[in-house]
Order: sequence, then C-alpha cells, then structure tokens
Amino acid sequence: MSVVVFIPARYASTRYPGKPLVELTGASGVKKTLIQRAWEAAQAVSGVDRVYVLTDDDRISDAAQGFGAEVLMTTSEARNGSERCAEGLAQLGRDPDVVINLQGDAPLTPAWFVEALIGAMDQTTQMATPVVKCDAETLTNFVTDRQQGRVGGTTAVMRTDRTALYFSKEVLPYVGDLANPPQVWHHVGVYAYTPAALRAYAGWAEGPLERAEGLEQLRFLENGMPITCVPVEGRGRVFWELNNPVDVDRIESVLNREGIA
Repeated sequence: MSVVVFIPARYASTRYPGKPLVELTGASGVKKTLIQRAWEAAQAVSGVDRVYVLTDDDRISDAAQGFGAEVLMTTSEARNGSERCAEGLAQLGRDPDVVINLQGDAPLTPAWFVEALIGAMDQTTQMATPVVKCDAETLTNFVTDRQQGRVGGTTAVMRTDRTALYFSKEVLPYVGDLANPPQVWHHVGVYAYTPAALRAYAGWAEGPLERAEGLEQLRFLENGMPITCVPVEGRGRVFWELNNPVDVDRIESVLNREGIA
C-alpha cells in the first residue's frame, strides 16, 4: 500500500493568524515552529512513502523548506485542509493508495494514531479518522473552553458499527457533571482518504452543517459518504490541537512533561 501524508497549513487562520509559525518550546528549552513539530510527527509514522507540507503562503513555504520539508504550493481558494489536499493530490505524478491529511495544528499526534488509520483502509473504506476516549484533563479543557466562549477541540458521536453519526465543536454528549461524565470521544484531526473520495469531496459544495460547525469532514456525511471512526489508545499521551493562543501553554506542558525536544 502506497501512502502519502499531506500537512495543510495556512497563514490566514481566522482564530489565530500566523499559527503555523508560532514557536512552541519543548524539553530543555528547544523552540520549534508548529509546522515543524507537525512535520516531525508525520516523519515518525511507519509505512509512509512521502510527506508534503501544503500551503499558499511563501512564509510557511520558506520555513518548511528551511527544516527540510517538501512543499507543494496550493491556491488561496482552498477553504479547508481537505480541499487543499485535493489540490496537492492533483500535483502528484500518480495516485497513492491512501492520502493522509495530518493537520498542521496537531503536533501531539502520535505515530500509532496514523498507523491505525492506514491499517483501517481496506477495500471497502473510503475515509477514516481516529477518535480517542477523553481523559479527565482533556474533558476539563473541552468544558472550560465552551464555558468561556472558546471554540476548541471536536467531539465525535458514532454508531455501534463505528461509523460517524456527527462531529461537533460542542461537547457531545452533554456533560452535566464532570465528576461523573458520560463517555466523550475526542475527534483527532487526521483523515485517511482514497484518492476517489478526496476528488469527490472537492466536487461537492460546502454544506450548511459544515459551514455552521466549521468542520470540513461534515461535507462527507452531508453527501452520504460514510466515515469510519477508528478508536485509538492515548497510551498516556494527552492529545490536544493548537486552536487558540491559550493552547500554546497546554501543548508546551505536554512537550516538557514527555521530554519531547
């Protein structure tokens, strides 16, 4: 199976402009940009043929090439990472079997999350994404963000066969008591697609649910394409994306706690 990882990154983030170039301090005071840490996370995944940073911004391109990444330039018309990945796919000489979209704001993505996705891409699966059970720290972060009016991570609700019912930036299901919460699944912003699924996505219009939530994967559900949710184990790793400036401290605390340079 041939696998290509795309890391979409844009400078003009609505909530956090310039986010890919924000420096995160790891163990022993080592500073690296967010995009470099995401690229290093992709490099740690086994079974991958190539890793590309996808961007429409020369500043991100220059920074990525500076630490050794391969870069594909995409247009500013791409509204989200999946559309950017479709543009990247069109620039490859031939189709890989699987395209991985590893979000440029998720440097804490463990390699085994992505490897589990690759393993889930059998002949009947068109798209897959990982979900992890919320631990107490992550669930508290979710609830705190919503109480304080911040949009943070994403939760997933699944059928019994592990196909997705819905994804939301609200905390689903409802958490009334943090001391005795229901099981909440944290959606990990990584996607595996077949090339055909990615091309289909690029041909569909943005849907009302996608627009309301700001979640690109809802376009698949709105158009009847199933998404396979792949439960993964955190193995003690706290997973969190960099969505807001407050997340810098959260991610740096994990980097230092786990000794990640």
